[in-house]
Amino acid sequence: MATRRALHFVFKVGNRFQTVHFFRDVLGMKVLRHEEFEEGCKAACNGPYDGKWSKTMVGFGPEDDHFVAELTYNYGIGDYKLGNDFMGITLASSHAVSNARKLEWPLSEVEEEVFEIEAPGGYKFYLHNRTPPQSDPVLKVTLAVSDLQKSLNYWSNLLGMKVYEQDEEKERALLGYADNQCKLELQGIKGSIDHAAAFGRIAFSCPQKEKILTPLVSLDTPGKATVQVVILADPDGHEICFVGDEAFRELSKMDPEGNKFLDDAMAADKSDEWFSKRNKPKASG
Repeated sequence: MATRRALHFVFKVGNRFQTVHFFRDVLGMKVLRHEEFEEGCKAACNGPYDGKWSKTMVGFGPEDDHFVAELTYNYGIGDYKLGNDFMGITLASSHAVSNARKLEWPLSEVEEEVFEIEAPGGYKFYLHNRTPPQSDPVLKVTLAVSDLQKSLNYWSNLLGMKVYEQDEEKERALLGYADNQCKLELQGIKGSIDHAAAFGRIAFSCPQKEKILTPLVSLDTPGKATVQVVILADPDGHEICFVGDEAFRELSKMDPEGNKFLDDAMAADKSDEWFSKRNKPKASG
């Protein structure tokens, strides 16, 4: 299944300004593209919300060969309750560690030269204090599962991922579609998986020639390519998006104006001011 690609993880963000500061200035990612939408996504990319929202793609390089983050911001939603489903993203970047120290962003060393850091909203990242690999600094996404064997059967046997590592004692497994791609780590936990309101989504691409049995959803982005997606859920309800590779490569081309579009949108966003004048908090997701 080397023709399939790991693409991105979707985060819902309540404070867009602080979140962008974290990804740009602390982690050192680039804004690859920014898009504004007047109504909710047909595939619920922004969650179960119908109003105005934005999507910002950030990463260490082009989406063609880097795993990136999708930051979805719903105007009027100030925060999202975290569950226990998302356990973190691990990346290799001594530059990110240095940035965090300079900006006095809290770091906690969890093992030698590996630091835990929190993005706004409580999302955890793990930074290896070393030179990043030439392919992509993003090493893995870790999701919690309630039954490792059942999840392995789904991700490996049904979705065709290769099992790179498996540790039954620690109840973890590492999977992926190719050696040089970001991996998916499944970590077993006790009890059920709670996605709460902040639940994310992991996305992969697949060639259009692959046979898909469920109905496809066409997603339009003004002025850009239309892509077709199918949304799945694993045994614990983790959302998975498969998107047609050919159209997505066209849609995901890096936009040199992405930074400007994002900064302009943040400057024009008066939602905090609107709520403040009325002594009202923004809604919680």
